[in-house]
Order: sequence, then C-alpha cells, then structure tokens
Amino acid sequence: MIEIFQQIINGMAIGGVYVLIALGLTTVFGILGIAHFAHGSVSMFGGYLTFFLVVMWGLPLLAAIAIALVVGLVLGLLIELLAYRPVRNASHINAFIVALGLTMMVEGLNLEFFGHEQVVIPTNLNRVFNIGGVTIPELRLYVILAAALLIAAMTVFVEKTKTGQAIRAVAENRDAAILMGVNVNTIPLVVFSISTALGVCAGVMVGALFAIAPGIGEGLVVKGFAVLVLGGLGSIPGAVIGGLVLGITEALAAGFISSAYKDVIAFIIMILVLLVRPQGLMGKA
Repeated sequence: MIEIFQQIINGMAIGGVYVLIALGLTTVFGILGIAHFAHGSVSMFGGYLTFFLVVMWGLPLLAAIAIALVVGLVLGLLIELLAYRPVRNASHINAFIVALGLTMMVEGLNLEFFGHEQVVIPTNLNRVFNIGGVTIPELRLYVILAAALLIAAMTVFVEKTKTGQAIRAVAENRDAAILMGVNVNTIPLVVFSISTALGVCAGVMVGALFAIAPGIGEGLVVKGFAVLVLGGLGSIPGAVIGGLVLGITEALAAGFISSAYKDVIAFIIMILVLLVRPQGLMGKA
C-alpha cells in the first residue's frame, strides 16, 4: 500500500506538469479552435531561458522564473499577432500549417540559442520528507503545490474576473459576445499570453524535475493533447482531471510493471476511457 501511495505522489508531480500544458492547449483550442502544436517547444524555451538566467547570469531561481514568465507573456502576444492572427479567418488547414511551421521554428531557435546539450535547472530543494513511510522529495512537493496554485489562480481568473467572463463568452458564442460589447480582438492576445505563461511554468518544472533537451517539447505537447482528449476538449476541469489521471497512471505503470511500457499502458487506459465516454471524462455529449 505504501508503494501505491509513493507512486501516486510521483504521478501527481508529473501530472501537474501535464495539467499546465493541457490548460494552455485547451484555452487556445476551446476559444480559438487552434491546435497550437508549438506549445511544447515554447514551454521548453521557457525552461531553457530559466536555466540560462540561473547558470549563466547567476540569478536566483525565483527571479529567473519571473523574467521567463514576462518573456513568455510577450512571446504569447507575438505568436498570436504575427503567426495566427493573419490566418484567423482562413481555413483551419492554414492555422494547422502555421502551427507546424511555428513548432519547427521555435525548436530551431532553441537549438541555436541554447545548444543541443541536455540541461537540468539547478535548485536547492534537496530535502526529502518521510510521511508514514512515503518519501516526498522537496522539489516534487513544491512542483505539486505550484501546479495546484496555478490551477486555482487560472480557475479564479476565468470564473471571477471580467476578462475571464469575456473569454468564456467568446468561447461559447463569438457573435453574441460581439453584440455584448466584448473586444474579440483583445481576447486572443490574452489567451495566448496566459497559455504561454502556463507553458513556461511547465517547462521550468520539467527542467528541474528531469531535464530539458531537443525533442522533449514535441513529446510534451502530445501528452498535452492526450490529456485534452481524455478530459474533454475545451474543459478546464477536464484538463485537470485528465492530466492527473495520465500522470498517476504512468507512475503506477512504471512502478509496478516497467518504465519502458508506462506510456503504452497510460495510453491504453486512455483509449479504454474514451471507448466508454467518447466525449472525454468532463466533455459534453
């Protein structure tokens, strides 16, 4: 039983990363209908930038994360304005092609600026807690708490603020939102900025927990879309539940069967869930 709780804790940490990636994707997809494939590469950019600021410039970790978040917000604005806005009213295939091109471009920039070496973001969070026989590394605990805090902040923003209500209005009915006076040209900027900032946070977590290297962003965005499908497209609660289910399932599979098959087993469970609920765990039928 202790081993089960141990793997659940491990799964919650990586599940928190999946949730942040999926929240960024579901916000963009649910409101703008764009499959933002470059999200994983942008996340890795945030992780690389944080590593660079900590190791090369000697900045404290929190200061480096704050700067990376600001850069992420600006990057999100630029991505929407320069990449997706010009094809907003075109066929969906245009946005699809832009997303693929953007992915290759960001991956290329990551390689050009940060190199091809695998890097790990250094932290001083080296303590290990033991609660009832379950060991919890300090870093994983902070990742879980940070993910929970960001999820709560995102929920409050969407549900309680005027901008969040405008975002929901555009997602439900764009024409009605225009009639209500919502500036539908501003909403995509806000959405991409928030999405990119969440991606930067996820990139920092991956860089501190595991490592950052070329190609990891693509795998991360695939997991993010898997969470979207599992939880229900466009559903924020679905992204949260789906991310945790995928993360914990992977950890249990790695702990009790083999880490080599954790992705396969997690995706098999996801497919089984979708056979029962094709709309996802929290999606609307």
